Amino acid sequence: MKRTLQRSWLIFIFVIAFLVGMGFLVVETIFSASDWVDQPFNGHVAGAGGLAEAGEITDRNDDVLAKTVDGKRVYNDDSDVRKSLLHTVGDDSLNISTAIQSQFRSQLTGYSFIWGLDMPQSFRGGRDLKLTVDSETCKAAYNALKEYDSGACVVYNYETGEIICKVSTKTYDPSDPPEINDDNEKEYEGVYLDNTLSSVYTPGSIFKIVTAAAAIENIPDIWERTWTCEGKEEIDGGDVTCVEAHGTVNLEQAFGHSCNIVFAELAVELGEDVMNKTAKKMGINASFDISGLKTAKGSYDISKATKHQLAWSGVGQYEDKVNPTQMAILCGAIARGGTPVIPYFVDSGSSSVLSILGIKNQGSKGSELVSSDTAEGLKRLMRYAVENDYGTDMFGDLTVCAKTGTGETFKSEDGDKNDGWMVGFCTDNDCPLAFACVVRGSSGYGYSTAGQVAKAAVTQAAQAVKNN
Repeated sequence: MKRTLQRSWLIFIFVIAFLVGMGFLVVETIFSASDWVDQPFNGHVAGAGGLAEAGEITDRNDDVLAKTVDGKRVYNDDSDVRKSLLHTVGDDSLNISTAIQSQFRSQLTGYSFIWGLDMPQSFRGGRDLKLTVDSETCKAAYNALKEYDSGACVVYNYETGEIICKVSTKTYDPSDPPEINDDNEKEYEGVYLDNTLSSVYTPGSIFKIVTAAAAIENIPDIWERTWTCEGKEEIDGGDVTCVEAHGTVNLEQAFGHSCNIVFAELAVELGEDVMNKTAKKMGINASFDISGLKTAKGSYDISKATKHQLAWSGVGQYEDKVNPTQMAILCGAIARGGTPVIPYFVDSGSSSVLSILGIKNQGSKGSELVSSDTAEGLKRLMRYAVENDYGTDMFGDLTVCAKTGTGETFKSEDGDKNDGWMVGFCTDNDCPLAFACVVRGSSGYGYSTAGQVAKAAVTQAAQAVKNN
């Protein structure tokens, strides 16, 4: 009897283990099957990096960015377009993990949970993916970026969420990929990294947008105040320097001239708690979901900072870091009165339920990053900077609010190297564009480097938006 009871318990344990295992397998099959299909070693989708039967990838104008011809993956006819969209589209190697051909491989190959890869053709809606990007705008941004070590440019419609331009450098031609080895490894260092999504940079003076927001919300007489900049000021035993002595300035002038002294003083006056709270609310330490891909988190942490370091943090130095897409979202939020529409770049797939029903994959609203009053104040400052420092003709007939920045990052044998920035947005009703452009490895300032990338990308993106 005792032996029978022991056997019964043993059988019971095996049955429970079997049911748990089956349950786990079912759950994994439902939620992870497409991921298994996407693995490069999957022999059922062998050839062209597992894309031998993949559908077309097109831009917003239906220009083909990638397609399969006779079992081989081929890319756009224009080499500059191919290079500009490498990190968005991907290549046969699938080494760029955030690219469409890596992340959406199961959709491109026609995988179905029910039929696997053998769905009858009559049941297929298609294997194609349409993106929101404009290939000509990406080409223009790439041609402006390619003279620098690396960089990124993001331009998106802040009302719909459509990303018009998404370009990352360093890059290469997916139709003629390099053989990366010990001899040229340094030349291609970071080439598989999508800087628009996965990189962070020292913001420099574009961070003054955050410090200005904190001041607008917490200093009642901020618009009436004036400061005196003599080019250098000692704070807590260390110097804070400015590019020149600006004399007596108000907030608009300090912002337009990018006066380090004023914004260092403001950071110290506002204090650690206010600066941390404002940076957090404005999404500096957050990650955003872009078509299922997470942006890198920026960083603003002054918990261990001295007063001197706190001063520099308000200028965008110290240990401050931001992501390009994150900054474009913040600018879009300011343009919209404080609440952003989250960008996306995968418009639709012809086999998707949304496409079949005629429903577009519109961007969703995010959390409020600044109040409406603060957004109006920031818009006023950023427009002042364009009108009085950058020039209203920089972007043609577009009405642009912007801020440049120069993040001092590293020294080299060729001199100091910087992260040059320009971020901003258009206020034109027919051209609701927000943008963030950054270049690495320049000895110049943000206006002369990233500013020219922004000019090329935004003016071309404006045409793309107005034509659609």
